Amino acid sequence: MSAPTLEDRLDLHSLRRRIDSALEHYLSVKALAAQADHLPSVPVEVIRNFVFVGGKRIRPLMCVLGWHAARGQDETGPVIRAAASLELFHVFALIHDDVMDHSDTRRGHPTVHRTLAALRASDTFGQSAAILLGDMALAYSQEMLNTAGLSAGQLTAALPVVDAMRIEVINGQYMDLDSSKELTDDLQRALVVIRYKTAKYTVEHPLRLGVALAGTTPAVQAALSAYALPLGDAFQLRDDLLGVFGDPKTTGKPALDDLREGKRTALLALALRHADPDQRATLRRLVGDRDLKEEQAKTIRTILIETGARARTEELIDTQYRAALRALDRAPLPPCVLDVLHELAHTLTERTR
Repeated sequence: MSAPTLEDRLDLHSLRRRIDSALEHYLSVKALAAQADHLPSVPVEVIRNFVFVGGKRIRPLMCVLGWHAARGQDETGPVIRAAASLELFHVFALIHDDVMDHSDTRRGHPTVHRTLAALRASDTFGQSAAILLGDMALAYSQEMLNTAGLSAGQLTAALPVVDAMRIEVINGQYMDLDSSKELTDDLQRALVVIRYKTAKYTVEHPLRLGVALAGTTPAVQAALSAYALPLGDAFQLRDDLLGVFGDPKTTGKPALDDLREGKRTALLALALRHADPDQRATLRRLVGDRDLKEEQAKTIRTILIETGARARTEELIDTQYRAALRALDRAPLPPCVLDVLHELAHTLTERTR
C-alpha cells in the first residue's frame, strides 16, 4: 500500500479530527490529574465542554498549513498537538471577551460566565470564575505546547511567535475597550483594532507558528503574511456584519449583542461617515443601549443599509479577499497547499456563522 500523498494529508476534515483527538486526550489527562490531586473538577469540565460545543478549528488548521507551506514532512503528533494548543488560546480569548462584552450566549449555548453564574446563582461568581477559567485555558495552551513533543529547536523557534500573538491580542482588546465612548467615523482606528484583536491571531500567527516549526526561508514567511493579514481583516469584517445582520440560529449568538455593547466596528464607522444628521443622532442614541429592543435594532439596521455602510463593508471584505488571493499568485508554496489556502479564504469570507 502506497504512503498517503500530501494532498491526502491536507484533507481538512481528517485534520480537524486529529486536532480534536489531541484536544480530547490533553483535557482528559487534565481531568484525571485534577481528580488525583483532589482539585475542583468544574474548571476543566467547563473548558472541555466549551471546546467541543463548536468551533471551526481555524487556527490549528492554519498552523498545520504553515508547516506544509514550509515543506515540513508528515505532520506528526507533535505538530498536531502544537497546532491544537492554539485552540486553547482561542478559548482564553473568547471567555474573557464574553465577560467584557456581557454576552449571554456563544455558539448557541450559555457563555462560560453565565454557566458558572448558574452554579451559584451569582453573576459576580460567574464573572470572577470565568476570568480564572480563561486564565486556565491560557495556561493549558502553553502547557500543551510545551509538552507536545517538539524538539528543543522547534520550541525555541515557536515561543517568540506565540509570545507576539498573545501580546498583540491583548493590546487589540485593550484598544477595543479604550475606544471613545461616543461613536465616531474613525474607520482607520476600527481597522487597526480588527487587525490586532482578531486578524493576526486568527490567520497570520498560526501560519507563522507552523512555518517556525518546519523552518523556512523569509520568502515563504513574507508570502504567508501577505495572504494572512488581508484575509484576517476580511474574516473579522464578516464577523461584524454577522453580529448585526446574521441569523442567531446560525451564528449561535443574539443579533442584538454587538449593538447593545456598542462595538466600534468598521460597519458603524462607515455608517457615521455617510449618515445625515438625523441618522447620526439616531445611531448615537441607540447603539450601546443595554436595553435595546428588536424594533430599535431594526431601525439601526435600516440606517446601516440606507447609508451604504453594509454594502461598503461587503466591498471591503471583497477587496481584502482579493488581496489575499493575489498574494497566493506569487507565493512559493506547494500547489496543494495553495489550493487549501484558496478554499479557506473563500470559507472564511463567505461564511454565515
